[in-house]
Amino acid sequence: MPTGLSIHVGLNKVDPKKYDGWDGKLLACENDARDMAEVARANGFSDTVILTADGTVENITAALREAAGRLGTGDMLLFTYSGHGGQMDDLAGDDDEADRQDETLVFYDRQFLDDELHRELQRFEQDIRIVVVLDCCHSGTSIESLQAMLRPEALESQFQTRDPARIEITSRLMPEFKQAEIFARDRDFYEGLQRELRNGNGGPAQNAVLIGACQDNQLASDGQVNGLFTEQLLKVWQKGAFRGDYRAFHRDIQKRMPAIQSPNLYTTGRPTFLEQKPFTI
Repeated sequence: MPTGLSIHVGLNKVDPKKYDGWDGKLLACENDARDMAEVARANGFSDTVILTADGTVENITAALREAAGRLGTGDMLLFTYSGHGGQMDDLAGDDDEADRQDETLVFYDRQFLDDELHRELQRFEQDIRIVVVLDCCHSGTSIESLQAMLRPEALESQFQTRDPARIEITSRLMPEFKQAEIFARDRDFYEGLQRELRNGNGGPAQNAVLIGACQDNQLASDGQVNGLFTEQLLKVWQKGAFRGDYRAFHRDIQKRMPAIQSPNLYTTGRPTFLEQKPFTI
C-alpha cells in the first residue's frame, strides 16, 4: 500500500531580527497549516506541522529531505505553505524566469527561492506523486500599479479597504520596500545562491501538481480564521465529501474567489494522478 507524507508550514510572523525590524504579522497562517494537516490525516497521510518560529529554512528543508528519504515508488508527498510571498531580481539571468524575477516563500529566517523548492523536490524519486498547495502572494506587483489597475470597490471587496497603502497589511505580500531593502542587504548571498541553483537544477521535472492561491501578478488575502484561498478550498473539500479530480477541485475553488485573486493550477513532469480525487494516496 502506498505511503503518504505531508508537511504543513504556517507562519503568522517572521523573525524581525532577520528582516531589519519587520515582523510580517499575519493572522490565519497557522490555522491554515493545522487545517490542511487535518485534511491530510483524514486521508491517511502522516503529517508534520511547522509553525512560525520553527519555520526556518533549516527545519523545512530537513523535513522535505526526511520525506525524500522515506518515500518510494508510488508514494505521495503533500506540501502546504501559508505565509508571505515575495519576489527578487534573478541576478543569475536564468532563462526559466521570463520576467527576470524569482518568486520567494518568506520563511521565518530568510526568503526561500522558488528554485530552492524545486531543488528539494528533485531529491524525490521520479515516480513519487507530489502535490504542493501555496497560500501566499507570488507577485512583486507594486502598490502603485495596483492602485492604477484596480477599482477602489474591488480593493474593498478583497482586502476590506479602499486604500492601496493598506493592502500590505491585509494581504500575504512581503512589502515592496522591505523586499528591496533585504535584497540590497543580502545581494551577494542571493546572487551566489541563484548561480548555484542555476548550475544544479538541470534534472528532469518531478511529477508534481501545484495549486496556488493566486496568479503571479496578483495578491493573496489573509483572513481572520483562514486565508481566503484556504477558506474556499476547505469549503469545496467539504470534509472529504468533494467528488472530482484536481482540475475540478481547482475550478470549484476558483469559482468562489474574487476576480482579482484567481487560484493557479500548474503541473510539471507527467502527473498522471491529475484524474484522482485530491489528496488520495
